[in-house]
Amino acid sequence: MPHSISLINTIAAGLGLALILGFMAAKLRLPALVGYLLAGVIIGPFTPGFVADAEIAAQLAEIGVMLLMFGVGLHFSLDDLLSVRNIALPGAVVQMAVATLMGMTMAMWWWDWSLGAALVFGVSLSVASTVVLLRALESLGILDSITGRIAVGWLVVEDLAMVLVLVLLPPLAGFLGGSGSGGDLASIWQTLGITLLQVGGFVALMLVVGRRVFPWLLWQVTRTGSRELFTLCVVAAAVSIAFASAALFGVSFALGAFFAGMVLRESEFSHRAAEESLPLRDAFAVLFFVSVGMLFNPAVLIERPLQVLGVVLIIVVGKSVAAAALVVAMRYPLNTALTVSASLAQIGEFSFILIGLGASLGLLPPEGQSLVLAGALISIATNPFWFKAIEPLQAWLRKNSRFAREMEQRDDPLAELPTTTHEKFLSRQVVLVGYGRVGRRIAEALAEQHQPFVIAEQNRELVERLRAQGIAAVFGDAADPAVLIQAHIARAGMLVIATPDTLNVRQMIETARTLNPDILTVVRTHSEEEASLLEQENAGKVFLGEEELAQSMTRYVLEQSRAAAHGNAVRAHT
Repeated sequence: MPHSISLINTIAAGLGLALILGFMAAKLRLPALVGYLLAGVIIGPFTPGFVADAEIAAQLAEIGVMLLMFGVGLHFSLDDLLSVRNIALPGAVVQMAVATLMGMTMAMWWWDWSLGAALVFGVSLSVASTVVLLRALESLGILDSITGRIAVGWLVVEDLAMVLVLVLLPPLAGFLGGSGSGGDLASIWQTLGITLLQVGGFVALMLVVGRRVFPWLLWQVTRTGSRELFTLCVVAAAVSIAFASAALFGVSFALGAFFAGMVLRESEFSHRAAEESLPLRDAFAVLFFVSVGMLFNPAVLIERPLQVLGVVLIIVVGKSVAAAALVVAMRYPLNTALTVSASLAQIGEFSFILIGLGASLGLLPPEGQSLVLAGALISIATNPFWFKAIEPLQAWLRKNSRFAREMEQRDDPLAELPTTTHEKFLSRQVVLVGYGRVGRRIAEALAEQHQPFVIAEQNRELVERLRAQGIAAVFGDAADPAVLIQAHIARAGMLVIATPDTLNVRQMIETARTLNPDILTVVRTHSEEEASLLEQENAGKVFLGEEELAQSMTRYVLEQSRAAAHGNAVRAHT
C-alpha cells in the first residue's frame, strides 16, 4: 500500500510530533530542540506504539547535516578559518586529548573495560556536534563574530581529526583487542599517509578548482531566470559535493558540504543561496534531532544512573572546563572562553558514527552505545541553558572571583596601547570596534583622510598584524570597560561599533557615555527590530544594512536617471 511506505511514515511522524512537542517546549520556556528529541524517543524502537524506520531517519538526518554545514560554509571564508587557526588547532587537539583521557580513565578504572573499548569510548566523548553548535550560535546571533568563528573553527578541526580516527580504527582494531585483522606498523602508517593525502587532495581541489567552477556554474543557472533551477543548483551542489568527497576522498559528508559552501561563497549569489537553502536546512535539522532521540533507550537511566551521570559530567563539565582553561591560557577574554566551553558541552553525529564502528569491530560493549547515546541526549537537551548562563556566570565570576578579575586585568601587551603611541591617537580619535569587512573599510577611509583611530578587536592574531603595520589597536572584548579604557574612550571623539555582534552594543555605549558623556556613537545592525530599539534608547546613529544598501542604490538610480534625462534634453535641443 502506498500509505505504508516507510519514508513517508517516518517524515510525517517525525515532523508532526516534533512540531507538537517543540511547540509545547517553547510554551514551557524550554528549547524547542528538547521537544524534537522527545519526539524521536516516542517514535523510536524503545518505546511502545508506532516505530519509525531508524535507518531512513538517520539518512534524512545526514542530509540535514550536509545542508547545515553547506550553509555555514557560505558564511565562513577561508580567511575566517585561517584567522583562528592559532587557537582552534592547538585548542581542539589538546581538548580532545584531555576528554579522551577522562573517558578512558573512567571506563578502565570504574567499569573495568579493555583498552580498546575505553579508547573508543573516550574519543566518542571528545568531539562535539557541529549541528547543535550552529543552531546555538545562530539563535544567539554570534555566528559571524570572532567568538563564533573560533567555535566553528574549533569544531572543524575536531571533524578533521575524527576523519583520521574513523579511517585508522579498523586497522588498529586487532591491536586493541577487537575483531579487526590488525596489520603491521608499516600498514598503519601507510593508511595514515593515504588518508592525509586524500584529505589534502580534496581541500586543494576545492580551493583551486572549486573556487572557479562552482561560482561560474551558479552564475550560468542564475542567467536562466528560473528560481527553481537556482534552488536545485544550490541543493544539488551541497549534496553532490558532500557525497563525492566521501566516495572519492574519504572525507565526511559534513566536511565535504562545508568546503562546498566555502567555495560557493566566492559567488556574488552566496547570500541568495543561503536564503534559498534555509527552509530545507531547518526541516532536515529537525529530523536530525528526531533521529538522535530514536537511538535513545530510556531504560539506561534506570539501569545505570551513576554511569550516565559520569558520562554527562565528562561531556558537560570536564570538556567545558578544559576548553575554557585552554582559551584563557591563550590570553583570550573570559566571554570567549565561556562561549567556547558552552559550545563543546555536548556530543553528536561523529560520536554516533564512532560508537557504531567500534561496536561492529568488537571493541565497544553494548552498554557503551547506550551510555554514549544517553550522554548525547542529555547534553544536547541542556546545551541551550549553558549558553544562557554565560552572561550571569561571567558577571558572577567578575564579582566574586579574584582570579577572574586578575585574569582580565593581567599584563597582556596587546590589551593596552604601547607607551610609544603618538598623542594624536589618544585625544579626539575614533574608537573603532571590530575590524571585519565593514570595520576594515571604515579604517581605510579614516586613514585616507588622516583621521586618527584606535581599533578594538577580539582576534588576537589580527591585533598582532595591525600592530606590526603601525596601526593603533587593542585586544579584547569591547563590552569589557577595561578595553575601551585602554582605547582612551574618555578622550575620544567618536565610538564606531562595526562588529556584527550586537548583543553587547548597549554595554559598550553605556561605558563610553559614562566616561565621555559628549561622545558620538555609530552602530551597525542587520535587524530592523534591533535598530528600532537602539534608536528608542538614543544609541546614536544606527545604520541598518539593508536600508543603507537601498539608499545607496536609490541615489545611484536617481543620479543616472537625471544624467540620462539631461543627455536626452541636450540632444533634443541640438
